Amino acid sequence: MLDELRDKEKDSTLLKILLVEDNEADIKITQRAFAKSDVKNNLYIARDGEEALQFIRHEGKFKDKARFPRPGLILLDIKMPKKDGFQVLKELKSDPQYNFIPVIMLTSSKNEEDIVKSYRSGAASFIQKPISYDSFLKVVNNFNYYWHIINRLPNPDIVNDKEE
Repeated sequence: MLDELRDKEKDSTLLKILLVEDNEADIKITQRAFAKSDVKNNLYIARDGEEALQFIRHEGKFKDKARFPRPGLILLDIKMPKKDGFQVLKELKSDPQYNFIPVIMLTSSKNEEDIVKSYRSGAASFIQKPISYDSFLKVVNNFNYYWHIINRLPNPDIVNDKEE
C-alpha cells in the first residue's frame, strides 16, 4: 500500500488542501499529522469562515493565485468565529464556481444533528477528530489513501474553463 501511495504521489501533483480551523493546537496537530503521513499534500490554513471564503475566492490578502491556489479539497471545522462551518458550506455549495470542491467536515462534534446537517448541506464526508495523536495520524493516512488512490477529483482548471 505504501509503495502504491508513493508511486501515485510521484505521478500526480500534490493535492491542495485548505484546512479551516480556528484552534491553534488543532492546526499544529493536523500539520504534524499531514507532514508525517505517507502522502504529502500542500496544506493551507484559514482561521475562520470568512478567511476561508476569501482564500477560495482569491479576495483580500489571498489575491495571489500562485501563493494561494484554489483548493482541491477543504477540511472544515464547524464551530468557528465570524462564519461557522455550516455557513461556509452553504455558500460554497450554492455557488457553481465552487460547488464541485469536496468539503469534509473535520470536527470534534459528536452531535448527530451536525452529521445530518453536514450531509444535507453538501459535505462529502464527516470526520470526527480523534482524541489521541496516534489515532489522528491513522485517520490522516487513511484519508490520504482514499483521496489520492481511490477517489478521483475534478481538475479545477477544467471545471472553470467549461463555465466561462
